[in-house]
Amino acid sequence: MATKQALREFQSRLAQRLQTAQSAGVTASWLAVEAGGERLLFPLSHSGEIFPWSAVQRVPYVNDWFLGVANLRGGLSGVVDLGALLGGKPGQRRTDADLAQCRLVAFNPILETNCALLVDRLLGLRTTEAFMASEAPDAAAPAYHGHAYTDADGASWQEINLQALSQHPSFLDIGAHAAQ
Repeated sequence: MATKQALREFQSRLAQRLQTAQSAGVTASWLAVEAGGERLLFPLSHSGEIFPWSAVQRVPYVNDWFLGVANLRGGLSGVVDLGALLGGKPGQRRTDADLAQCRLVAFNPILETNCALLVDRLLGLRTTEAFMASEAPDAAAPAYHGHAYTDADGASWQEINLQALSQHPSFLDIGAHAAQ
């Protein structure tokens, strides 16, 4: 119960910061998260509600990165381990304490994707002013990769276009395939 209350307070503070920033003429562009050891940026227009880790019903015959389905606010949503999906390797084993720190970031309802992404940590909101440099995605990068950014501390951030991710063949193909 305390975890749910803490998340509600966090979401309330986040909404208040967004409103304050907008009234001051600064608009946040991204929700910053960490998944699989990578710093990622989700466009706010693509991001939906943020949930604490909740029980996930496993589904047979799916890729390791598809964790199963969860009841999120009365709706059934697929749950994807984003770090495992992007890294192309099985997800890390997490203890209950690790999962308590993780969050599920739902896709914005306008994307019509009943899915939530498991991220290791929320890192707040970011504006374009938070970054010193950016570079366009490499031609070989997946279609859902946006610009790569570098902040004042020299840390790298990768923008993930959630709309493009939700339509990408590797994201849509959750079924595990037997080795040929």
